[in-house]
Amino acid sequence: MRRDLEEEYVAFVAARQQHLRRIAYAICGDWHRAEDLLQTALTKLYLAWPRLRHEGREEAYVRTILVRADIDEHRRPWRRERPTTSPPDSAAPTGTPYEERSVLVDALHRLPPMQRRTVLLRHWLGLSVEETAAELRISPGTVKSHTSRGLESLRTVLAEERSS
Repeated sequence: MRRDLEEEYVAFVAARQQHLRRIAYAICGDWHRAEDLLQTALTKLYLAWPRLRHEGREEAYVRTILVRADIDEHRRPWRRERPTTSPPDSAAPTGTPYEERSVLVDALHRLPPMQRRTVLLRHWLGLSVEETAAELRISPGTVKSHTSRGLESLRTVLAEERSS
């Protein structure tokens, strides 16, 4: 890559990396997996940078890669759980304490993956129905139904949290 293109890429990544990392976390719900997704996305962006920088769709391209990489990761055979007759030698590592986690993020992660993706893209990132449909490669009607169901589920979960 030419030096000026590489400098533009580095500047874009430096400016948007934390924002994109938060998007990756919102998609997958795990900071370590979010780092992996972001690394994959930034690598693919680097390869496509000479073509994309003229179009001005760099961030949309990265978001699309993040969503698709998360979907691909779930399809990998090694990710599937296998039953065992003997328990592991050590306990699973504990996550962030409940007190430190946002109630909204917890509620988002209770949603099915496609509902979570549509709600995040539509309401957190502010994309239109058509933009969300294009990024997820689904129809606008499907985006609307997943978003509607996801928001209703969020309302229910958040109401339960407030009452307890």
